[in-house]
Amino acid sequence: MTNTIQKASGRNANDLGNVVDTIFNNTLSRFFDGNFWNTGEITGREAVPVNVRETDVQYEVDVIAPGCKKENFKVQVQNNELKVSFTQNESKKHTDEKAGWVRNEYIQRSFSRQFTLDETVDTTKIDAQYVDGILRVILPKNEQAKQPLLTINVK
Repeated sequence: MTNTIQKASGRNANDLGNVVDTIFNNTLSRFFDGNFWNTGEITGREAVPVNVRETDVQYEVDVIAPGCKKENFKVQVQNNELKVSFTQNESKKHTDEKAGWVRNEYIQRSFSRQFTLDETVDTTKIDAQYVDGILRVILPKNEQAKQPLLTINVK
């Protein structure tokens, strides 16, 4: 039987201590980076994922943000810029006087995305709703931007 696992630094890669050290070090580095729950696909410095669609009558911006509360979102338009932001600041205190312990939890999460709007968006009719972890912002087009369907007779 052939062993296909490489040895690193004179230690066997199968060594349980090596595996535990790797897991501990990776978890510890994510904790101190403020990125503890992230598994490595997206770092905390990258933007939250967004999908943008255009239909004949509107633009749809989907901000992928599971686990958030709708009251923590802020959607604003100023100077032809759409800004979608989220801020969550919570603190919880748990005590058990009989056992003699106190636990304080502080949760702070935030993100912000900005989009430049052109003259085709009717900013007075923008709507937003948060359902199933997705904030959908509807940007209706104004009447000048809507293209009428013209049928051309073929001669």
